[in-house]
Amino acid sequence: MSKKPKWVVEKEQQKKSAAAETVWLFGLHAVRDALLNPEREKLHLMVTPNAQVKLADAIAEAGIEPEVVDPRKFKPPLDPNSVHQGAVLEVKPLNWGGLAENCIGREAPRVLLLDRVTDPHNVGAILRSAEVLGASAVIGTRHNSAPETGALAKTASGALERQPYLRMRNLADTIVELQNMGFIVLGLDGEAEETIETVLEGRKDRPVALVLGAEGPGLREKTKATVDQLVKIDAAGGFGSLNVSNAAAIALYASVAR
Repeated sequence: MSKKPKWVVEKEQQKKSAAAETVWLFGLHAVRDALLNPEREKLHLMVTPNAQVKLADAIAEAGIEPEVVDPRKFKPPLDPNSVHQGAVLEVKPLNWGGLAENCIGREAPRVLLLDRVTDPHNVGAILRSAEVLGASAVIGTRHNSAPETGALAKTASGALERQPYLRMRNLADTIVELQNMGFIVLGLDGEAEETIETVLEGRKDRPVALVLGAEGPGLREKTKATVDQLVKIDAAGGFGSLNVSNAAAIALYASVAR
């Protein structure tokens, strides 16, 4: 019997690992929103009696039987510093589907792409801004971007359940795919000569994707070479760089404001 190639074995192992992956969400807000999300596969809910009362409507809606634990014995599988508020929920990661189904269909859609943004708190904050400002999707990569975690969900304050968060294999390929769909793809770079508003003047009715890099290193050279143009956020002076989540919100607003 012939031996399977190494790449086939690795791919099969990755599929098995993904199928077995679960996430522990924590905090009343994040747990409530997950319980109320019909698309979320819920596995195990642990609550203190006080949290059970506060989540009673969501628990009933989800039709899940919680494990009620005395607060003194409540030791969920979380980092000890996690502020769980007496509620944790084990779930499967959400499957939002592919690029086209999330990025096409709206009038003048907006998309955010993240280049090596690994901090879950930053990604959670970006998801909140994306939801508020009407982005079609937030896109990271399978490696070198923050996965779904309880910390990300808590920072997102419910947006993780409603805002598509895709993790693609290769960022440059994803940029090219968006360009082929008709998107103008702009990379945020503090050294760029033109602002978002200037570049999009007269073109805000077009689909636009904004690419943001990690704080410090910024965009990779491959990313810079692939986007249509590098742009900057118009600043009042040389005060240094913005936090990536703040930059995402400002850039997204600048791309849609008339």
